[in-house]
Amino acid sequence: MATDTLKSKPGAQGGATGGLRRLLLDNGALTALIVLVVAMSALSGDFLTADNLLNVGVQAAVTAILAFGVTFVIVSAGIDLSVGSVAALSATVLAWSATEAGMPVVLAVLLSVATGIACGLVNGFLISYGKLPPFIATLAMLSVGRGLSLVISQGSPIAFPDSVSHLGDTLGGWLPVPVLVMIVMGLITAFVLGRTYIGRSMYAIGGNEEAARLSGLRVKRQKLAIYAFSGLFAAAAGIVLASRLSSAQPQAAQGYELDAIAAVVIGGASLAGGTGKASGTLIGALILAVLRNGLNLLSVSAFWQQVVIGVVIALAVLLDTLRRKAGATTPAAGAGGGGKGKQALTYVIAAVVAVAVVGATSLLHNDSSAGKTQKIGLSLSTLNNPFFVQIRDGAEEQAKKLGVDLTVTDAQNDASQQANQLQNFTSEGLSSIIVNPVDSDAASPSVRSANKDDIPVIAVDRGVNDAKTAALVASDNVEGGELGAKALAEKLGGKGTIVILQGQAGTSASRERGAGFAAGLKEYPGIKVVAKQPADFDRTKGLDVMTNLLQAHPDIDGVFAENDEMALGAIKALGSKAGKSVQVVGFDGTPDGLKAVREGTLFASVAQQPRELGRIAVENALRAADGKKVEKMVKVPVKVVTKENVAGFEG
Repeated sequence: MATDTLKSKPGAQGGATGGLRRLLLDNGALTALIVLVVAMSALSGDFLTADNLLNVGVQAAVTAILAFGVTFVIVSAGIDLSVGSVAALSATVLAWSATEAGMPVVLAVLLSVATGIACGLVNGFLISYGKLPPFIATLAMLSVGRGLSLVISQGSPIAFPDSVSHLGDTLGGWLPVPVLVMIVMGLITAFVLGRTYIGRSMYAIGGNEEAARLSGLRVKRQKLAIYAFSGLFAAAAGIVLASRLSSAQPQAAQGYELDAIAAVVIGGASLAGGTGKASGTLIGALILAVLRNGLNLLSVSAFWQQVVIGVVIALAVLLDTLRRKAGATTPAAGAGGGGKGKQALTYVIAAVVAVAVVGATSLLHNDSSAGKTQKIGLSLSTLNNPFFVQIRDGAEEQAKKLGVDLTVTDAQNDASQQANQLQNFTSEGLSSIIVNPVDSDAASPSVRSANKDDIPVIAVDRGVNDAKTAALVASDNVEGGELGAKALAEKLGGKGTIVILQGQAGTSASRERGAGFAAGLKEYPGIKVVAKQPADFDRTKGLDVMTNLLQAHPDIDGVFAENDEMALGAIKALGSKAGKSVQVVGFDGTPDGLKAVREGTLFASVAQQPRELGRIAVENALRAADGKKVEKMVKVPVKVVTKENVAGFEG
């Protein structure tokens, strides 16, 4: 049977230098983790605190649990791109069945787990019996799982049952439950790989599938079980993630499948199959978590963080190639006891060295608290949208003017990533925090954590539910939607047919703007909405969706887009009709949107003055940090900007 053991080449370098080189090659991921921890400890005095280290564990938990399941697949020379979507679907099934369907929580949990296993079995069946390549089969499940999650939830987050939400809490007020779940799932993975028949079969199939089949293994059945394991672990990860956010988000865990695969590869597994172990996967997940946590603490741009993580993944694969060429050994799970003893000793020595070096570097920060500058953190839902870029610009402008140290992070429309960023801000002990929530419900657990540490939180553009915020700096999305409806209806003379381009499903901005527009349109019974389709606040999707809608509704009179980006995409699709036979109304008042208003292709934009939102948010955050009185609700006026008044408008 094939294993992942690679024998040393004869004549390899001897002596202490050769031994050290081999030790580093054999334990590349562990070496990288130690170097990262030491470097982050030296660069940031906030990294090496008990609270922050626990944050790292919590932030690694979901990725690690997903990655443990993916380890089974990669060891057997497969791939699973669906785990993120399966995690979201499983959590959505649990929340829906326990709340909307009124099912007992225990049965809802079992149904959720069964959903994950069923998705894995479908993947396994398509690969084993349908002869589909794993990439294609799991890519299809990625789309199906995400779509079903949106169908079940109707695009909106569903509150998670309280009894299950405790999985996102702590034991004894300090030990995070997600970390315990991660450890348990890791031990199960190690046991399956090292001590069971199916674990040995995974290595055999990954090493040489044809040889495994000829030796009597029922490869097709084994693959069914392997992908079922992956689905089971994805369901567990989804439940833990939703527990942290106190809600099941239909768009949760987007892109997590790539993090899971990266963790497995960084941990020493080969995409060619036949190698991999649970401890390596855990180390890979911790490396990703330490990187993101440390880069946040160092105020590194979210865009550069993606670059750094990509470089780390490439280096991990390069190291694996060098290790193989050098004949380094990576014992298979369940290999000889001597190998296990050596491995345990290596980990102990590594821990001792890390503690010693980290302890020494921490002394560098003992006297570094002399700085009196107020530090504020700003977590934005996304920086892939001009509106939020303007909020950032206004905030940075005001912070510079007031002499405030402002750290800006980008959640990339991922509620769980934003939760991690807010936890990092809290453990860093900032003076105050500004949050523009991806979702108002999902942000609440992290904001409550900041409340416990007496860190004032300012919400900007969107509020936070079930948590204390010192102030909400916002314009009214519902009122803006109503104004947009009035402007479009009056331009059309109170009659005609229109289509609506909706924002990203599940976001509060899309829900509120859509609700306001629907309410405003009730006063104009002559206006008929012939189609509504989501375009995810994205210009390219706005172009594609509008192009498709025009095939079915070529004679429409108007378009309402829930942001300017989608409106600009719609204008491109409409061509010469835009601003002439078809009137388009957008939302946000972005620079490109206002330019289109001046040119006459966009009839109007409901402008929220995003720069002003950023400026006022920083002012209020500083006041709250200084213990001064802050108004609970700070309204920034909403304006309908048309060609007549665009010249005098400033965002």
